[in-house]
Amino acid sequence: MPDIRPVSEQELCDAMAAASAAGRPVALGGAFSKRLMNEAAGEPAATLSTVGLRRVLEYQPRDLTISVEAGLPFAELAALLESNRQMVPLDPPCFDRATVGGVVASNSSGPRRRLYGAARDMVIGMRFARLDGTLASSGGMVVKNVAGFDLAKLMIGSFGTLAAISVVNFKLTPMPAETRTFVAEYVSARACFDARDRVLRGVLQPAAIDVLNPAASRRVGVEGFALVIQAGGSHRVMDRYARELADARPVEGDREGALWTAIREFTPSFVAEHTGARVARVSSTIEDAARVAVSTDAPVVCRAGSGVSYLHFDGAASAEAWMERPIPREWRYVFEYGPPASNQASGPDFEVMLAIKNLFDPNRILNPGRLYGRI
Repeated sequence: MPDIRPVSEQELCDAMAAASAAGRPVALGGAFSKRLMNEAAGEPAATLSTVGLRRVLEYQPRDLTISVEAGLPFAELAALLESNRQMVPLDPPCFDRATVGGVVASNSSGPRRRLYGAARDMVIGMRFARLDGTLASSGGMVVKNVAGFDLAKLMIGSFGTLAAISVVNFKLTPMPAETRTFVAEYVSARACFDARDRVLRGVLQPAAIDVLNPAASRRVGVEGFALVIQAGGSHRVMDRYARELADARPVEGDREGALWTAIREFTPSFVAEHTGARVARVSSTIEDAARVAVSTDAPVVCRAGSGVSYLHFDGAASAEAWMERPIPREWRYVFEYGPPASNQASGPDFEVMLAIKNLFDPNRILNPGRLYGRI
């Protein structure tokens, strides 16, 4: 199977045109760190990777903007920005291996999404190669860009099923002066989520508010139903957090970094350890997140400030047993790892997605089946 690695946007456009002319399926990606995520059935005729496109094209620290090629490792981007106390706070899983394009195409984010948002909130411009061999662009290097239809939004979360992202422009966020992490452990989910509610009702709003059930807690070195909070700000603000979270213990230094790395990488680590793992992303109301957390004994990592939870099943049998229970039918869920792909792959929204796919890739060449097992 040919492995194509363009080193320029023109070469990427030429490769896309050649793929279209051949009319055979192409696996499109960056470093393919998430190759098992929404894995498509069937063997592609070729692999097209953007890892050869890894330049920083423009960086304006004063303007809080940066433009980079899609194959740049996300970890390198983070290190560059950290030297100026700036960041793209996405916290994507597979952090050390993922490329910028892969993070954006998979719409990856992590614990700090509650405060900072997702890729759609940070991407201000993009260029991408289409199957007709042309290079399209959307947005620019201006944070507030309102001109025209934002095609970049279509590429975010498309898993390479529409076009090949070549360049991404981000708006940047200053790093907080200081961060602290607090962990509170509870015997019951109700007590844990009651504590979560008190935080949400408070004046101070943390960057991350995660809840782990006992099975997930054991994997990251905490206990019970664990409420894990990360806050950022001045020293005085951090001291106030410490007073208001008096029931929680602080986690500092290397232990703080190790804890958040374990939480950020929880899903890829679990998938690597369990052949045939099934991981469901469940969307519920913030109030209903407690019911999601107790809907299974499998490890659950809940973004408790946004209502998104990740349920980790060690195989098909446990995943199917959970699906057969009445409660999951109330929530929207997608199996990001392992079939079945989704309980929402139908209806008007899905029909719009199919229409967009037909517009960009009518012959189903790019990553066929990567979205919901059908697109």
